[in-house]
Amino acid sequence: MIEMRVMGIALDTRTGSPIVVLHDKENRKALPIWIGSAEASAIIRKIENIAVARPMTHDLVINIVQKTGYKLDRIEINDVEKETYFATLVLVDKEGKEVRVDARPSDAIAVAIRIDAPIFVTANVLASGSVSTDSAKDEEESKEFKDFIQSVKPSDFEKLLKDYPDSEQ
Repeated sequence: MIEMRVMGIALDTRTGSPIVVLHDKENRKALPIWIGSAEASAIIRKIENIAVARPMTHDLVINIVQKTGYKLDRIEINDVEKETYFATLVLVDKEGKEVRVDARPSDAIAVAIRIDAPIFVTANVLASGSVSTDSAKDEEESKEFKDFIQSVKPSDFEKLLKDYPDSEQ
């Protein structure tokens, strides 16, 4: 699992649909997830610290979780199928017992940012939907790998086999 943070909300220029954009700690990968307007509004209100007079739905979820003796430990965005993402709220009780609750990623994110709960994304979800945000670093690593591949000689493998004589040959 890779920890991500909310970068912000963007709008799809073709459809006008809101997109929540997550990014990793190193700012190397961004994961855009198309969401509904209500969830985008809830996320924006928290990002911009806009106070509301009464608890909104995502605030209510946090209140219910806490009043029942649980805490939101983290959320996990753990699957994607036909461009539909799946998430889980991971709740923990006082004894450390986990309870996992299925959720839409937009709702899970809106809940998590209200209490600064970590947001995790599985590697397979990140691989299928992320975009690079550091093309210079990607290009540098690609060049280093190509240079390494070009410098490998058959004799390098002979040395490796001598170092690990029990390995299959």
